[in-house]
Amino acid sequence: MTTTEETHMKMVSTLVKSGDEIILSLTPAKAHLLHMSIGVAGEAGELLDAIKKWVIYGKPLDRENVIEELGDIEFYLQGIRETLDIAREHTLAANLVKLSKRYGEKLRYSDAAAVARADKVVLPFTSNEQEARDQAADAEGQRFSD
Repeated sequence: MTTTEETHMKMVSTLVKSGDEIILSLTPAKAHLLHMSIGVAGEAGELLDAIKKWVIYGKPLDRENVIEELGDIEFYLQGIRETLDIAREHTLAANLVKLSKRYGEKLRYSDAAAVARADKVVLPFTSNEQEARDQAADAEGQRFSD
């Protein structure tokens, strides 16, 4: 085993949250949200597979299956929204605001705007802020060290 592999293994074992800790932190609402989120991911994979078969393999598009998978995704998204008390209208409005920031008021796509992601511009930490974060992580025993 290389030094890099050993270092990586040590980092993973240091940073990973144990299953016991996760179980102890679960509430019924958190378990439900996890279930709904896993459902979204699973159904998104099934939708992707249907599109892949059409685009990559040249099979006819199975519209009924695509509609079914989109419906399943909506089901799980609604479960998330209900649990978190977030109206679908609110998520759509927030998406409009985000994409308006990214692509401008006229909402015209460009590769440059997609890459620049003006809606995600984050200023870097100052050295004092980073030092404070590192000290907090050290105090909690969460920072990786040799």
